[in-house]
Amino acid sequence: MERDIPLFKPRFNIAPGQDVPVIVNADGKKTLKPIRWGLVPVWAKDSAIGNRMINARAETLAEKPAFKRLLTKRRCLVPADGFYEWRKEGKGKVPLWISLKSGDLFSFAGLWDRWKKPDGGELESFTIVTTAPNEFIAPIHNRMPVILTGEGEKSWLDPELTDIAKLRALLAPYPSEEMTANYVSKLVNSPANDIPQCLIPTGNYEVA
Repeated sequence: MERDIPLFKPRFNIAPGQDVPVIVNADGKKTLKPIRWGLVPVWAKDSAIGNRMINARAETLAEKPAFKRLLTKRRCLVPADGFYEWRKEGKGKVPLWISLKSGDLFSFAGLWDRWKKPDGGELESFTIVTTAPNEFIAPIHNRMPVILTGEGEKSWLDPELTDIAKLRALLAPYPSEEMTANYVSKLVNSPANDIPQCLIPTGNYEVA
């Protein structure tokens, strides 16, 4: 049986404000569709708030007005095979491509919402949940996205799971020993460069 799965072109440099393929569980059905990166809560007066809400701290999801309702009702998965982060070295920052040693796909834990535009249309948007860094990420950045695989992905999308403590347990740092990173070209510093060359390794990264 053929399934109606939308096709998305490969992306090599995704930036906030852009539409990204995201998996949501709406009306009991898992759906993959493009959603804007940068959360615009249902109560927002202006969509510009999304520029400041590209990430949400796992530790305070249940307390923040923008996230509390979404934590139990509108969770999503953001499929990926890696992500960029910038490490301070000397007087500048250098980009790294961080992924799993296995090379497998995974998902970022996310929250999404639907905002009514002034013209009557709707804007669907999301934020990526972050947590404390593991030992591998800590020398690079003081936060890391929540990475989910396997059962963690299923649980995060399960609409029956509303227990805050159980949801928080899913938002732990991913195991350091399963991650790897490479230095990459500074081409990635510009969102205009959405090209394969962004991913070409320029050197190996090792935790000191």
